[in-house]
Amino acid sequence: MTQPRSQLVPAGIPGTYHCIQRCVRRAFLCGIDRYTGQSFEHRKAWIEDRLRELAGCFAVSIHAYAIMSNHLHLVVQIDPTAVSAWDDDEVAARWVRLFPPRENEDSAIADKCARLIANTSRVQTIRARLADLSWLMRCLAEPIARRANREDACKGRFWEGRYKVQRLCDERALLAAMAYVDLNPIRAEITDRLEDSAHTSVAVRIAEVHADPQEATAPLRPILGVPQAPLALSTADYLQLLDWTGRQLHPGKRGRIAADAPAVLRTLDADPSRWTSRVRGIGSGYWRVVGTAKDLYALAEAIGQRWLKGQGFAARMG
Repeated sequence: MTQPRSQLVPAGIPGTYHCIQRCVRRAFLCGIDRYTGQSFEHRKAWIEDRLRELAGCFAVSIHAYAIMSNHLHLVVQIDPTAVSAWDDDEVAARWVRLFPPRENEDSAIADKCARLIANTSRVQTIRARLADLSWLMRCLAEPIARRANREDACKGRFWEGRYKVQRLCDERALLAAMAYVDLNPIRAEITDRLEDSAHTSVAVRIAEVHADPQEATAPLRPILGVPQAPLALSTADYLQLLDWTGRQLHPGKRGRIAADAPAVLRTLDADPSRWTSRVRGIGSGYWRVVGTAKDLYALAEAIGQRWLKGQGFAARMG
């Protein structure tokens, strides 16, 4: 049964989520069409550019993303406290960046901002939307769909109507989701190397470290958007953890627990084999909520259900 999204993503409440948006019929509308051989790879850059633009407008922090040939993953943190600190001028300016006037000239932009600011109730509505996950996904999906349809000279859906979302209850769940997302190209056998994982957040992190080696020792922070308190490991720790996890999960390779498991793993999970199961479980073990069994039981009770799918898996993970 479909889970009401409002139960997982309550309005006006901070939260961290893993979102998946698929192309309609899972067609390769952002990659190379396996039937016609036509390439749509350039559309991945459209999506990546749009993510950067949205991160500068919404009260969100993007921790990880991966843009694949027929779907995309996004690990995002919603921060309503950030938007509440913006004055009306900034709220209006950010909204007009998202929805510019047709003329798109300085005078038209200034006029639209002024009209928004004069409408107090409208500004309050916009303020709430700029901290809303569904509006973020809408503003990501719709412009890409329109642009692709113009390119193909066609009409109709580009994306599936409903994106999927998982609620991430704690930092360990967040890191597992980030690893799952950043390792998508490796699991799909598109590449064997993290640095060659094009259109992913890990490729951006690696490029930043190459450009400035001091970034390696910096605390791990969101890749885009509103700054947040750093996670309890450095960028180098995270990249090392990703490299090790990827070798355990790579298709066609027998799963094994290497003696050189990164030291940071001990702070996340006492049992390294359980960590790889936890990452894999983002796609096939957990369901709509990722966290401890206690987290899932508490949420089930809060929304008036006896249980949530994935509680058994969460209990095994400890």
